[in-house]
Amino acid sequence: MEKDNLAVVLHAQGDLRLEQRPIPEPGPNDVLLQMHSVGICGSDVHYWQYGKIGDFTVKKPMVLGHEAAGRVVKVGSAVVHLQVGDRVAVEPGVPREMDEFFKSGRYNLSPTIFFCATPPDDGNLCRYYKHSASFCYKLPDNVTFEEGALIEPLSVAIHACRRASISLGTTVLICGSGPIGMVCLLVAKAMGASQAVITDLSPERLAMAKELGADFVLTVNRGDRAQDLAQRVEGLLGAQPQVTIECTGVESSIQTAIYATRSGGVVVLVGLGSDTVTVPLINAAVREVDIRGVFRYCNTWPMAIAMLASGKVNVKPLVTHRFPLEQAVQAFETTRQGQGVKVMLKCDQNDQDP
Repeated sequence: MEKDNLAVVLHAQGDLRLEQRPIPEPGPNDVLLQMHSVGICGSDVHYWQYGKIGDFTVKKPMVLGHEAAGRVVKVGSAVVHLQVGDRVAVEPGVPREMDEFFKSGRYNLSPTIFFCATPPDDGNLCRYYKHSASFCYKLPDNVTFEEGALIEPLSVAIHACRRASISLGTTVLICGSGPIGMVCLLVAKAMGASQAVITDLSPERLAMAKELGADFVLTVNRGDRAQDLAQRVEGLLGAQPQVTIECTGVESSIQTAIYATRSGGVVVLVGLGSDTVTVPLINAAVREVDIRGVFRYCNTWPMAIAMLASGKVNVKPLVTHRFPLEQAVQAFETTRQGQGVKVMLKCDQNDQDP
């Protein structure tokens, strides 16, 4: 094995560096992965730009990256379901203890969970990375490394659509057509949504959303009244949507989501913005509109792999830019500027294919 373990390390706000890290040795229940494809998430950029997200603050150098797939190069002594050479997707959240949340199947809510690239835990934007074998999922031959990396944002969408109880015939509004809005659109359609409206400020992103299966797209402008946008959504669908998935975290968009949703419907909040927002809560209450939160995901990788392998969901068009790991700073700048949809970093010098 080569000695090169180049990693993308955030030292402090605005201080992003490429540096060598030791190649880790897997424990009995771990595997060592040669990373192949790692997507840049908005949270990675946020940590770089601001040094914190909510209560999570970068206090020591941290390897970024959590949307990842790679190849097994070493297997821990107790691992039986994976072997050297297997191509795997990485679920970045690993429970540290068998607490009440783990026992109830909602391990994403465990306060002590390990999560890649969330302070103080290192991520996997590097050449070699050690991870719990139980949270590495073997990829079928017809699923690429890049698709494997995109299972992470796809899992956010699966969890959100499950929380929204989307099923055959559901009408859906999706607020925001960034990467998460796009995958929410794909998953909602795969789960049976009959009609979907998606909103955004960017005509280019809305054009892609249309290509990915949106029935209607709605261009919004800063300063638009939430009630007016809600009426426009109703006009497009002919009725208010049963479910709204809010992916921006912007206060005005959350307000639109509540006003737009049909009485008795569900609003799922996926996007993260300010800690405190002003929303028409009484409007939601008297119309029995349920407001449900989403925190990452749990128990989603098997469904995501099945969706990709069967062709029910196609995430390939989301990857608009690719950079070798050595050009990580340029890749982060491209993401920060909002160019394209998903920027993918290629970590294996000898294999830059999707």
